[in-house]
Amino acid sequence: MWFVTLLLFIFILGLIILVHEFGHFITAKKSGVYIYEFSIGMGPVIYTHKGKDGIDYNIRLFPIGGFVSMAGEVYEDDGKIKKDKLLCNKKWYQRLIILGAGVFNNFILALLFLFIMAMVWGTTPISPVLGDIQENSAAMHSGLKKGDQIVSINGHKVSTWDVAQIYLYYKSDNGVYEFQVLRDGKEEHISVTPTISKEGNKESRVFGFSIESKNEKGFLACLRYTWQKFWSIVHSMCLTLGGLFTGRLSLKSLSGPVGIYQVVGDSIQYGLSQIMYLVALLSINVGFINILPFPAFDGGRIFFMIIEKIKGSKINSKLENTMNNIGFVLLMLLMIYITFQDIVHLFL
Repeated sequence: MWFVTLLLFIFILGLIILVHEFGHFITAKKSGVYIYEFSIGMGPVIYTHKGKDGIDYNIRLFPIGGFVSMAGEVYEDDGKIKKDKLLCNKKWYQRLIILGAGVFNNFILALLFLFIMAMVWGTTPISPVLGDIQENSAAMHSGLKKGDQIVSINGHKVSTWDVAQIYLYYKSDNGVYEFQVLRDGKEEHISVTPTISKEGNKESRVFGFSIESKNEKGFLACLRYTWQKFWSIVHSMCLTLGGLFTGRLSLKSLSGPVGIYQVVGDSIQYGLSQIMYLVALLSINVGFINILPFPAFDGGRIFFMIIEKIKGSKINSKLENTMNNIGFVLLMLLMIYITFQDIVHLFL
C-alpha cells in the first residue's frame, strides 16, 4: 500500500509542478527567451534529454519543486546569448506574462479538476448549512440544529464551509465559539464549547456536527460550483495566512511533503473523486503561494517589476538577486522545519 501511495504522491506533485513550470516554459519560448534547462524535481539529475531546441529536459531526484532556467532572469548574465533573447531585456508585459503563467496554469488545472468532479459525481455543499448533529455532542448540548446556516463564528462572517473550517480551527481565547446561525428566517446566537480529542501529542476540537448532504448535477450547476469552490478555497488560504501572522494559527498547522504524503494515503481510501479534489486543492495552494509578494516566489519577482514600472527605471539587479537568494534560503529553512515537524507527528 505504501508503494502505491508513494507513486500517487510523486504523480500528483509531478503533475502540479509540470503544469506550473510548463506555463513559464511555453510563454518564455514563445517570447523568444533563451532557455537553458527545464527541470521537474530538485536535487541530482536522474534523467536528462537534450532537445533539438538545445534545451536540457531533466527529471531530478526529489519531487518537491521544479524550475525553468532562462537566460537573463535578473540581469545580463551570459555574454554568449544575444541580448534580445535575455528575459531581462524583454518588454515589461512579456516578462509579466512569463512570470505569472505558472500560477495561471495551476489555477486552470484546479478549475478543470473541480469541474470534472462536479460533472461526474455531482456538486458538494458550499453553503455552511449544518447536517446531522451527533448525540451528546457539544453541538447538541449547545442547541445547534440540523438545517442551521452559519452566519458568523466569533464575529467573523462565514459564507462557505471552507471559510467556516478555518475559523473553527482558529484558537478561541476562552475555548468558547460564538455562532450566529440563521434558523427559520431568524438569526440565533449560540455559544459552543467543543470537546477536546487527544491522539498522541495532537489535540483537536470536536463540535459534533456534519455538513448538509446536498448534491446537484447539470452543466450550469457544476459551472457555478467550480467557480464558487475555487474562490472559497482561495479565501480560506488568505485566512490561513492571516491566522499565521496574527497567531491564531501556528506553524504546526502547516504540512510539508511528508504531511502531503499522509493525506494522499488517506485520499486513496475514499476513491478517485477525493484524489482529484486533492490535486485541485494542492494546485490552488501552489498557485496561491507562488503569487505572494515574497522574494524567490513568482509574486516576489512580479512585485519588483511593479516597483520598476512605478519608478520608471529598473531595480538594481544585484539587490534583486540578493533578495531572491535570501528568500530562497528562508523558504528552505521553513521547509526543513515543517518536514521535521511532519516526521515527528508521523511517529508520535
